Amino acid sequence: MSTAAISPTRAEDFPEWYQQVVRAADLAENSEVRGCMVIKPWGYGLWENMQKQLDIKFKATGHQNAYFPLLIPLSYLEKEAQHAEGFATECAVVTHHRLEAVKQADGTVKMIPTGELAEPFVIRPTSETIIGAAFARWVESYRDLPLLINQWANVMRWEMRPRLFLRTAEFLWQEGHTAHETAEEAIAEAALMHDVYEDFMRNHLAIPVIPGEKSERERFPGALNTLTVEAMVQDRKAIQAGTSHFLGQNFSKAANIEFLGRDNQRHFAWTTSWGVSTRMIGTLIMTHGDDDGVILPPRISPTQIVILPVTPKPDSREAVIDACDALAKTLRTIQYMGEPLRVHVDKRDMAGGAKNWDWIKKGVPLRVEIGPRDITNRSVAVARRDKGPKEKEFIGKEEFIRRADDILDEIQSVLLQRATALRDSNTKKIDNEADFRAFFGTSGDNESKGEISGGFALVNWAGTSEDEERLQKELKVTIRCIPKGDQYAEEGACFLTGKPSHRRVIFAKSY
Repeated sequence: MSTAAISPTRAEDFPEWYQQVVRAADLAENSEVRGCMVIKPWGYGLWENMQKQLDIKFKATGHQNAYFPLLIPLSYLEKEAQHAEGFATECAVVTHHRLEAVKQADGTVKMIPTGELAEPFVIRPTSETIIGAAFARWVESYRDLPLLINQWANVMRWEMRPRLFLRTAEFLWQEGHTAHETAEEAIAEAALMHDVYEDFMRNHLAIPVIPGEKSERERFPGALNTLTVEAMVQDRKAIQAGTSHFLGQNFSKAANIEFLGRDNQRHFAWTTSWGVSTRMIGTLIMTHGDDDGVILPPRISPTQIVILPVTPKPDSREAVIDACDALAKTLRTIQYMGEPLRVHVDKRDMAGGAKNWDWIKKGVPLRVEIGPRDITNRSVAVARRDKGPKEKEFIGKEEFIRRADDILDEIQSVLLQRATALRDSNTKKIDNEADFRAFFGTSGDNESKGEISGGFALVNWAGTSEDEERLQKELKVTIRCIPKGDQYAEEGACFLTGKPSHRRVIFAKSY
């Protein structure tokens, strides 16, 4: 019988483990609206830190924030047929603008939609079309370009199989939208933001994503090219953690984003879009969590150090609380990654063991205990979340103050190293179809049982979109990315068709 805080464990049922971790860490819960979630303060604190740290990177690369309407006229989507078709089955549509109260025979009142709209509105699944309409008004000359805009917003994509953070009907995200004078500038912009995402995932979330390009079949609807950062989580499936799209002139022609060029001729702008969402929180949990709950990288944790007063006797409480507050005040003067340390003193009136486990499940990087004996000895008991729940080290208080930021750095590095080791040990070069099928399981049925199999298959590929679709139907695998980097350039024969191939791609099961 498992002694872990979370039941079932990862090995017993990874999908259910994930759901239980989200609840145990008090990150989010399902709402009354099917497919939508309530993000609770601890979960929203994670999102706030992600938002703040990414926003700094966006502004450092010249982007500005703006906000655009939630409702998109249906006619706007119809202007870009491939884009509209790509999202058609996920759209929520507003058709009426008024409710009328109608009294029923049993005395109850029923609200009936009335006032049918002349044109329906779609609740934004993404905002290329309505932002394109604004860009068309804002751009007149090449002097107005580049236009570098980002929006922090919510979107809605009607999700039939919701899972907290990973797939919900409504979710939070940022979506960058830019317009450029030349194709080369737009391509460079998409690549730049792709690099920003890779850096953020690796150095802030401690997730060693693999950057690359999507296959034609997996591209964003309407894009000429989609760049992605792909993460491997602990059940060895992939998660698309962020994407950046070169849209060419498809959307500018649909929205009429024209400008007077240097040659005194009219030209259509070249556009991009790029985004990450609250899916990053789910990716973070699945990458680093253990059977006791979440493990948070220090750079992103809402609280980096929690101080737990230990008061075995009521008459010692005041002195212990004062010592905890004094330590917290000193720690908050220390800068970690350009910000004051985020420190919390837990003064709740509850048993010490329960309080300690609460913070273990939430994933706080450092737990510090102070009791009467520690005050006398001028020491603290320090427990790291990247180690066992019962492991603690007694450190002199002044030494801990000097070392606090270094210890957090160590935890950040350990989490990245662990995730990298997991990814690398479950990435395999495969050269024939028989080994490929064995790697993922002949039928793919194990996915529905929550079992773990496969990983990242590195294969030479020269197949078609139809070949990729067949593999998805049979094995539930897709090309996650055509990874960038010379180490993936390798002459060989396609494992499926035998045709010449110049590069390996990554196939995997995914969320």
